[in-house]
Amino acid sequence: MRPGTIEVSGGTLETGWWGPVPAEAPTLVLLHEGLGSVALWRDVPARLAAATRWGVFAYSRFGYGHSDTTPLPRPMTYMHDEALIVLPQVLRAAGIDRAVLVGHSDGGSIAAIYAGSGVRSTLLGLVTIAAHFVVEDLNLVSIRQIAAAYETGGLRQRLQRYHRDVDAAFRGWNDAWLDPRFRDFDISGVLPHIQVPILALQGTDDPYGTDVQLRVLEANVRAPITTQSIAGAKHSPHLEAPDTTLAAIACFIAKLPRGATT
Repeated sequence: MRPGTIEVSGGTLETGWWGPVPAEAPTLVLLHEGLGSVALWRDVPARLAAATRWGVFAYSRFGYGHSDTTPLPRPMTYMHDEALIVLPQVLRAAGIDRAVLVGHSDGGSIAAIYAGSGVRSTLLGLVTIAAHFVVEDLNLVSIRQIAAAYETGGLRQRLQRYHRDVDAAFRGWNDAWLDPRFRDFDISGVLPHIQVPILALQGTDDPYGTDVQLRVLEANVRAPITTQSIAGAKHSPHLEAPDTTLAAIACFIAKLPRGATT
């Protein structure tokens, strides 16, 4: 990994690079989950770079990893804000002009919002992993349970190893999802506007979402789409079933119209 930082409006973001630079190949841009960071992708970026021969770029959003923190509470629009305000600045600052977004959980939702926003000049494809397009009751039950684990279990201590401001990371995500107003979160309206190929992955045992999420995606997109359920995986198929998950992503990348390194 080549660690670094970039400057966008609002402050400094932690970054990591693997593989070729943007001038040499397209880039897989990794968007982490609601408790994620650059480090919590573990060996996934290196494996993707090796499998695809593309560059891989990850960054920690504000309030996560070693990026600057963010005020709380987060607004109910925080995923739209990330997709429409912050992500375009990140791509420009990183010099990325040919990209596939690979988003996990919240990151997948952010990637879908960006892809459906009309800002598509840099985008070659979209990969979502356990993304949320609507809120399910199962989401909220699990998020309430993890709040208890943060308060009384060892979760806070474990997360503290990865986040400079662990309370901003956890509270910003958990409190937003448990706000009654967030029950109305629904991004199905942006899906018909996505104009690049899509790969959507979902673990069969995901405690934060069911195949309802894949069905919503399939029912609303007009772009070419491939969905795949990852047997035995929970909310992080790229970590729980890495061989199957990363092979699916590499296969998807190889079939893109501009999938060859240039």
